[in-house]
Formats: sequence, structure tokens, C-alpha cells
Amino acid sequence: MSLIIYLYPLSAIHFMIKNISLIIVLLFTIPLSSRPQSKSHPKREFRGVWVATVANIDWPSKPGLSAEVQKAELIKILDDHQKNGINAIMLQIRPASDAFYGRGRELWSRFLTGTQGRGPSPFYDPLDFAIEEAHKRGMELHGWFNPYRATSNLIDAHTAANHITKQKPEWFFTFGGKKLFNPGLPEVREYIVRVIMDVVRNYDIDGVHFDDYFYPYPETNQTLKDQEIFRKHGEGFSNIEDWRRNNVDTLIHVLTDSIHKAKKYVKFGVSPFGIWRNKSQDPEGSESNGFDGYGKLYANARKWVQKGWLDYINPQIYFPFGYQVAPYDKLTDWWSNNAFGKHVYIGQGVYRAMENRQGWSDRSQIPKQIRYLRQNPNIQGSVFFSSKSVTNNLAGVQDSLRNDFYRYPALPPLMPWLDNVKPNAPLQLSAKAVSNGVELTWKEPIAASDGDFAIGYVVYRVNRGEVIDVDQAHHIVKISFNKSELTFTDTNVVPGRGYTYVVTALDRLKNESPVSNAVSSVPLQ
Repeated sequence: MSLIIYLYPLSAIHFMIKNISLIIVLLFTIPLSSRPQSKSHPKREFRGVWVATVANIDWPSKPGLSAEVQKAELIKILDDHQKNGINAIMLQIRPASDAFYGRGRELWSRFLTGTQGRGPSPFYDPLDFAIEEAHKRGMELHGWFNPYRATSNLIDAHTAANHITKQKPEWFFTFGGKKLFNPGLPEVREYIVRVIMDVVRNYDIDGVHFDDYFYPYPETNQTLKDQEIFRKHGEGFSNIEDWRRNNVDTLIHVLTDSIHKAKKYVKFGVSPFGIWRNKSQDPEGSESNGFDGYGKLYANARKWVQKGWLDYINPQIYFPFGYQVAPYDKLTDWWSNNAFGKHVYIGQGVYRAMENRQGWSDRSQIPKQIRYLRQNPNIQGSVFFSSKSVTNNLAGVQDSLRNDFYRYPALPPLMPWLDNVKPNAPLQLSAKAVSNGVELTWKEPIAASDGDFAIGYVVYRVNRGEVIDVDQAHHIVKISFNKSELTFTDTNVVPGRGYTYVVTALDRLKNESPVSNAVSSVPLQ
């Protein structure tokens, strides 16, 4: 995720319950409402945040902390974002050909433990831990990989003797003070695919995520030293730039096939630079005049979506309204018009929210951007860079999420091209008044017609006499992606007031079942 700002170049039914004594349990089925969801509080919306580990931007706060401190810091981050209404964590698990996980082929990251190759102490697997804790909170966990960055600097002591850069030095070139994989080598592409597939097969991630780093951002007076590789592997290409783009295309294409063959429900998305191409460069380009990912990073992101190689595109539109070089509204519209039936999540640069140039002196830029993208039916949500910028409440963004935009929970948007079979409803929902609220229990549903089982649940609640409308986000009191969580105690209740509940089941792609039987209860006074 680039912190650089390029000046030149994201059927309803009434329940009239009368004469309630202490506890009444009603058992009957409620069909799903057909009411449209509120635009201001959509029930389905992707609400992501990048948690950056490179250089300890977001987590852990510094290298070498004990496992317990690392866990506590991550729980604090997840708790804060649960309050913020976030439902997806983009966790950077491979910042520089290293690992924040144990079941793979690369070395432990020095950003985790202080020394590359040294594991956490006492031992735990950060990715297993992050997945479990995110799912408890109704958040997806997308593993964020940097495919080509191999080191973050050229300090030899920061790189272990058995690191891939020292085992296979011919795979790399040096550029911009870093070592980078050479994307033109077939063996490099094969290695990167194997690294990522280790995680897909060994961990319960919800998605694989790339950011904007493909070929490196340009540096003054530096050139890419890949001409010899081009001569060896560039057959069929007269232009080295087209060959470079094809190298990245090939990685993306092979990866999507590999990911979906291994696990059909794992999403694959990329967060490219906010400008694909300018209209002055290509009639298909956007009304902008800045740095372009196609020509500078050799990232043909529009092609990846058009070919169906991605499940979502997450362009980093870290620019304000009215900025002529890269206007937020024009770029947002352009990406939405080039979605080709897949999801678009707008990357929003909260870290820029306190700047005083290019229109950022208007502290309401991010709220305006959220309102703007919500008016576009081809855009399904936002991802914010970065976690700390949100939790530090830059320009009041966290307040805006908690009190306005993300006040109520939301489920991720559906991906019917991956799975459109709904799970079956939870069974035998019951309610019991307890000293601190209402305790709900239910049984897991039978397998769906495609053989899939539920992996999570949504609990809905209304006051006595109100409409149960499961299309309305404000009726949701709990979302969990934990399949073993078959009970929930609602403590946010008023003693003596009657409540009615239903529960639905979710599958891996967040298809939602019909509702369970309904139950009602009056909390003890």
C-alpha cells in the first residue's frame, strides 16, 4: 500500500403480542421480508480496513514484542474496528517475502519478532489467531500479500542467510533501495503462486488480496534491469513493456485458477493504483491526467476484471473531489463503469485526511466520498488505509463511521458467480430470560443442497409489536462467522420489555438462509 502521494501522478410480518407475563416463547416461522434495504444503512456493504505490518505501520506496534502483547494489540485493533462497523480485515501477512504465519515456505517476518526467521515466543500462529478473532466479530479476513517485494531495504543484517534472495539471487533485481522478484522469470511466478497457495490450503482465510505494488514505482535515474531476461523469455513480444504487463497478467490468471480450484469460496481481489490509464493515453481511460498503473507499474487491472480473473477490484482513489489530476468522482465513476459484473470497493486514503492541499483541507472529504460511492449501484463498499489512521480518528473519520455510516452492522455483498445456493435455516431456536438479558440457543441447520454447511449466524431482534424485517440492518444485533457459536446472550435490553428474535445461517460466501422459527422473551426485572 503506497503512502506516496503522486502529485502528477475507493415479507414482513407484524407481531402483535399481547398480555405478556414474565416469559413467552413463540415458535413459528417468519418469511424473509422483501422490503428494500435502506440506502443510508445498507444491510450488505463491504467495509474493509488495511492492517499494515510492513515497518510496523499498524501492527504489531514494534518488532519483538511477546506473543501475549502482540495478541492483545491485535484484539484491540479488531475490537475498535468492530465498533467502527468494519466487516473485513485486509491483514498484511507477507510484507517482504516473509511471513506472519507458520505453515508456509517463507521465513518469519522481522517486523513480527525483530529477527527474520525467528518465530513468536511463546509460540502461536498470528494468522490462525487473527482469523479466529476476526470471525468471532463477524469480520472476513483477507490475506494481503506483496507479490514481488523481497526486502524492504538493502541492509544485509535484516535478511537471514537462508532467505530466498540469498538462495536464488538470480531471481531478483535491485531497485529503489530494495530487492524485488523479477516477474519475467517463469520460476519466480511459480514460486509466488506456491507461496500464496500454501496459505490458501493451510488457513481459513476468506480472501487473497494484492495491493498496488507490481513492477516498482519509478525512481529518478534508475532503470529496470530486465533486458537480458526479456531477450531470453520475451518471445512473441516486440515491446518490453507489453511483455512486462503480460508477466503480471500471467501471475494473476494462474493465481485465480489455482485459488478457486483449491477452495471455491476464497475471494481474489487486487487494489491497484487509482488510475488505470488516462483518456489522453487510451480512449477507454478515465478523465484524469496523472500517474497510471498500466504504463508505470505494468498493471493492466482493467483487463483482469474484464477477463473475470478477479472477484473484486479495490482501486486506491486517495484523491479529493475537484483535484484535476485525479478527481475522486471521475475515477470512482470510471471504475464503476469498468466493473464487468464484479465488485468494486473504493480504497480511501484516511491517512491524507489531515492534509491541507489538493482539497484535503476540507475535513469532510471522506464522508462525502462515502456518500458519493453509495449512490452508485456498481460500487459495493470501501476499504480504508490504514487501520491506525481510522482508529486515531483523523478528521473525525472514526466518529463518522460509528455515529453515521456504519452505525449498524452489515454483511459483505454477495458473489453469485462463486456460490448462489443459500444455506438452510437454523433449527429449534429458543429464548430464555436470564439475569443480564435474553439467552438464545439454536441448532445448526442441515447441509444445503450443494452440500455446504453453515459457517455463521445472524441474530435479528425487534421490540414487541414491531415488524421483523431482515432486510433492515438496524434489526441486526449479532453477526458471527463462527460455526460453533450456537448461543447468544442479548444484554443490550430493557428489563420488562418484550423482544422477538429470529436467527439466520450464513455460508462461506455469506449467502443467507431463510429465518428460523421466531421466539419472544421478556428480560427479567
